[in-house]
Amino acid sequence: MKCPFCESQEDKVIDSRVSREGNAIRRRRECLKCSKRFTSYERVEELTPMVIKKDGRREPFDNGKIRSGLLIACKKRPVGTDRIDWIVESIEKKVVGLGEKEIPSAWIGEEIMSELKELDKVAYVRFASVYRQFKDINDLMDEVKTLFDHRERPTN
Repeated sequence: MKCPFCESQEDKVIDSRVSREGNAIRRRRECLKCSKRFTSYERVEELTPMVIKKDGRREPFDNGKIRSGLLIACKKRPVGTDRIDWIVESIEKKVVGLGEKEIPSAWIGEEIMSELKELDKVAYVRFASVYRQFKDINDLMDEVKTLFDHRERPTN
């Protein structure tokens, strides 16, 4: 493992634990050259599907894209990074759990929208405005109206 501080490849493991979710091993390491400590994670390599984009292109699933989209949508909102990480992990588990070789990007987008709708309405509208590519303010207003109509309905 390369030290993130001095890039030495010599280190020792000083502690190993199973992560809270049980899907990774967390290792605390100490660099033998600079003596700084860092954390690494060991996970089972899962086969992730290809994502079919709207224009037909295919690219490997990348949870970093989900994370960056969520971070932008939640910027300056009262949403912790731990919650964003949980959403990213949740969606990734669903994607892998489908067992499909290919998955439409629209499915991923709708999963993100569903999570944001419950998490933060402003972040939801921000994400929706980009994801759904609103043509004008009327499209945006329709989405906001739908959001509030859904919230105000009594649940029986």
